[in-house]
Amino acid sequence: MTVLVNVIVTLGMLYVVPAGLRLIDPAGLRRTARLWPLPAALGAVCLWLPRGLPATVLAALYAAACLALAARAPAVLLRGRMPGPADIAVATALASPAVAGTALVAERAGHRLFGFDLDILALTVPHFHFAGFTAALVAGLVCRAAAPGPGARWAAYSVPAGTLLVLLGYFVDDWAELAGAVVLTGGMWAVALTTWREIRPAGPDRATRALLATSAVVLVATMLLAVWWAAGEATGIPHPTLTWMAATHGLGNALGFALCSVLAWRRLTADHSPTATAQHTQTAEAPRTARQETTP
Repeated sequence: MTVLVNVIVTLGMLYVVPAGLRLIDPAGLRRTARLWPLPAALGAVCLWLPRGLPATVLAALYAAACLALAARAPAVLLRGRMPGPADIAVATALASPAVAGTALVAERAGHRLFGFDLDILALTVPHFHFAGFTAALVAGLVCRAAAPGPGARWAAYSVPAGTLLVLLGYFVDDWAELAGAVVLTGGMWAVALTTWREIRPAGPDRATRALLATSAVVLVATMLLAVWWAAGEATGIPHPTLTWMAATHGLGNALGFALCSVLAWRRLTADHSPTATAQHTQTAEAPRTARQETTP
């Protein structure tokens, strides 16, 4: 399980987070996104070192970058008089890696932070890179792009709420964690439904539509697994092991949802970038100009 989790976390650190930052604010976070691979590389290296001082120092450097990113979340909430659902989701995305970074430092140091087992701390790292950062980011993007309606708003509110409830469930009990898993699953299914119905059909090409469709379909299965696991922990019914969850829920969310979503949204935003728009305008006007030049 350790190798698989490390691969998933490395993907989140090195690609998903910086690519997601460019989706949040291409201008305001461009420098942060460009520099992010530097601390992310340190964080990725520490995953493969044995627990101890060197791994802890590298993890702490990555955690510092995560905390600096979280410090930018209030600016997202305060830039308007009343934060909208998309703003709340984006702010949650910016804050989530700080939780992952803190758990990483404790796990690499071999310290049972708040009494949690080291395996739980290790799994907290991918959870708050993907269920925290990526899920909240995509919920915010979907809310911004979709037609006004309850589905997109529900997604943008419930994904941050579910993520917070799951975190609180770590400190309360398994039933609270189950409640968080249910809320988070409802939000993620709303993201999947809105993506399938509204965002996917508007994709500019077949590849983008395929990426959006994959991300939506994968969420249905992976989040059902999350509820099954949380229900098993709370009630004692048979449920998947952590190793099995990492190989199914974790890998599916990392590749099928997070990676496909980020790739698709980068293609969508590139299609609507000023450069693309100018090129489209020039292409559209070229025949008209040619006709004018050939007219006697």
